[in-house]
This record gives sequence, structure tokens and C-alpha cells, in this order.
Amino acid sequence: MRLFSSKSRHLIGLDISSTSVKMVNIQRQQGLFHLKSYAVEALPVGAVVDKIIVDTEIVGESVARVVKRGQVAGSQAATSVAGSAVITKIIDMDVALTDVEREAQIRLDADQYIPYPLEEVNLDFEVLGSSIVDDKLVQVLLAASRSENVDQRVDALAFGGLETKIMDIESHAIERAFGLMVDSLPGIPELVALIDIGHNQTTLYIAKNGEFVYSREQLFGGMQLTEAIQNRYGLSFEEATINKREHTLPDDYYLEILTPFMENVIQQINRSLQFYFSSSQYNNVDHVVLAGGSSSIPGLYGMVQQRLGVPVSVANPFINMTIDPFIDSEQLAVDAPSLMAACGLSLRSFD
Repeated sequence: MRLFSSKSRHLIGLDISSTSVKMVNIQRQQGLFHLKSYAVEALPVGAVVDKIIVDTEIVGESVARVVKRGQVAGSQAATSVAGSAVITKIIDMDVALTDVEREAQIRLDADQYIPYPLEEVNLDFEVLGSSIVDDKLVQVLLAASRSENVDQRVDALAFGGLETKIMDIESHAIERAFGLMVDSLPGIPELVALIDIGHNQTTLYIAKNGEFVYSREQLFGGMQLTEAIQNRYGLSFEEATINKREHTLPDDYYLEILTPFMENVIQQINRSLQFYFSSSQYNNVDHVVLAGGSSSIPGLYGMVQQRLGVPVSVANPFINMTIDPFIDSEQLAVDAPSLMAACGLSLRSFD
């Protein structure tokens, strides 16, 4: 299973998170990217825990439903493993080596880079460019993941009727999607903080001139809001999730539950940024982009902008694409911030 290589085939992007399966189908029309279809299918609680698939068959059933709803013609897909499940290293290698020789050399030296037996991992590499040490060398990105992490996802997609052609790294997919929208940010910012607020994890990515140079994960996310709704109104997790999504909660919800949660989000963002500033030459960013499911909360981006004192946008990787007329544009605006990974995976068709 290759992590990087793709030979111009049409792939759908499929992102499996702790709470849902997201599918994005991008085509190229008249030289422009075109969002043909997308779909989101909720997962039962416990099917995926901490980005590890617990029940392959149940996830596979959700994959089948999301593919059917997205009316996808092909059966080949790109999906990803979480960055925490991947070991990456940049190594210098002889520029004259062929890919076959390079792979043989990496396998020979693998125990220097990978703390697992070689038969227990899937690995891949990509030549990044010239080495900064010696012009007779090239920089090579080596990526390795435990085979069980890869196999779980391949099996879940197979249950859903899909063939996994690419296994990417989640952060790489998000970076690829971010690359589509960075030029649309006002003022051409040099240093951008992308804050991905997931279900139980918030990740800060720092992008310099469009490229990710730093990331930091925190155990905090939309799950805290769902649990607060559960406790306040005596609902089950599923009921709390539905009521949160459909805005059908009592009048005191905004003041008693949502506002404290948004305050907490800002506190977490501030903490992550201060951590980055303390380890870099910077003490501020030019722009903040909010991504992930919780970033669509009404009023959140305005509050973040007010507190941080920098321009804030909500992520939309489809901003420069043509959109299929059958897609509900209002719903897409709500879903877009949580589709960054799926969008970046679908773009693997065009490598």
C-alpha cells in the first residue's frame, strides 16, 4: 500500500474520523477543479475510538452508504491514517540512486529509523528535493505506519465496496486542501494558523507561505460540548449530537452551554499559539483559519477574531472550485470546514 504514489487515476477521497465517514468526489472540468459530489455519514458511538477503527464491519457499512449517497461511479479511493500513527523522517540519500535502489537501501537501514520489525510496518518514501548538506545528496521523506493501522482502513473500505489505492497521512491531506484556499485569504498572509477543531482533538497547524511548518495536538474538541449538553438536559449522546446539529435546544443553551464552550475553545487556541511562539522566532500570526466540525458554530469565528485581534476565516477548500448544481450550497458552507482531509485526499487523483 503506497503512501505517496498515484498514477493519474480517478480517486474519491474518504476520511474516517471518530464520528463520521466523509466522502469528496472532485473532477477536473475545463482546467478547473469541480466538486461533483460529497456526502457525510455519521458513525455509531464506539465504531472508531481515538482514530482507531474498533468495528470494521460497521464502518464498512457507513462507507457503503456514503458512497451510495454521493452517487460515485468509480470504486477506487484515497484514505488516510492519523499523523500520530505514522513515523516520518527526512533523510539524505545519494542523488544517483534509482527508486528501486533507494527502497532497498531504506529497507537495509530501516532499524535506524523505525522502532518496529520491518514485517510489521507499511513504509513509503518520496524525494523532496536537493539536500541542504551536499548537492550530491537529495532529501527523502520516509513514512512508516504499523500495518494494523493501514489494514483496518483497507478492510473497512473493502467492506464498503471500495479499493484503497492510496493511504495518505491526514496532515498531508489537510495541507493539500489548505493549498487550494490560501491564495484567497485577504492580505496574502505569510504566517497562518490553521486550527482544526475535531471531535476529541484540536490540532494547530502553522503554515508559512502556504506550507505547514509546525503542528501540535491537544485533547479537546466538540465532544466536550456534546457532553455538556447531555449533562445539562439529560439526553443520550446520540440525542445530544442531533439536537446540537439541528439547533433544537432550549433557550438557555447559548448562554449556559455554548458561550462557555466557545470561551474554552479560545483558551485552547491561545495556549497552543503561545506554545508555538515560545519555540519559534514569531510572537504573532497574520491570519487564523478555523477548520473541523466545531468551527461552523455560529458566532465562534467572530469571537475568536475579537479575542485574538487578528483576521479569522472559516475553512472552505472549495472556494475556487466550480460546484455541481445538485449540491446544496448552504449545506456545503456548513460542512466545508470538516471536509479538509477528504478534499485533500480526493486531490490525489491529480498528482
